[in-house]
Amino acid sequence: MGEGLRVSITLSGLSRLFGGSLAGVVDFAAEADAAGIDQIALPDHLAIGPRTDRYPYGAFPLPPDEPWLEPLTALAAFAGATRRIRLATSVLIAPLRPALLLAKTLATIDVLSHGRLDLGVGIGWQREEFEAAGVPFEARAARLDDQLRACRALWSGGAVSFRSPTVSFDDLVCLPSPLQAGGIPIWFGVAPTPRNAARIAELGAGWLPIGADLAEIGRGIAVLRRAFEKAGRDPAAFGVRANAPALDALPRMREAGVTIAAFALGRFARSRDRLGPFLNQIAALR
Repeated sequence: MGEGLRVSITLSGLSRLFGGSLAGVVDFAAEADAAGIDQIALPDHLAIGPRTDRYPYGAFPLPPDEPWLEPLTALAAFAGATRRIRLATSVLIAPLRPALLLAKTLATIDVLSHGRLDLGVGIGWQREEFEAAGVPFEARAARLDDQLRACRALWSGGAVSFRSPTVSFDDLVCLPSPLQAGGIPIWFGVAPTPRNAARIAELGAGWLPIGADLAEIGRGIAVLRRAFEKAGRDPAAFGVRANAPALDALPRMREAGVTIAAFALGRFARSRDRLGPFLNQIAALR
């Protein structure tokens, strides 16, 4: 049914599914690996503030006391518990982290996972989260660009210097380098505006649509293809990881140009005893 489409699971609903034993997510990652799932992904929030009414994509989907694992720490644990499944962030609020530390952490996970890391990034929406981290909320998209370009420079393997408005350094060597040729694939969770499309065409391997409307996703893919052509890149070379609205949606997603169908664990598995059957269902779609 989903021929040509990979399947991914986004870890959500952790309090309901894993309760007071959040370490169970590591066992779940190993089970997903054994079941043949292509990718497992973690979302990101360092903290949740009181103004979830400012969430720009509708009603905020989780209560304020829902636990959010720090994704890079968790993916490092997954790297040691799995063998073939790809490990992803979807999405990491990258500007909250210093560029040098981010480059080192990501390269370390890629090395420990034998080259299985996918980096999904976004700019976040909570002003309080940025202020608490001591990072300016304004111009965070430009900060993300500087940060990712700096990471790419640091991943080159030699002594490098870098200059940008928000990140600068001279003659630094940051080893180990990622195992993946060309560095860790970067996927952008942003709206497909012309500016963002140019950003993805310059720095990205893929797009993470925010919504699940396939007509809108198709229009976004068309914008991205034009941007890739303008940048001299193959428009068929970028991936699209989109949220699956239902188990039977894969044929429609594939027709729209989606390459990875993402299933939110908390939406499709309503209780802990449903985790095994859910994995079997998703694996059968491949």
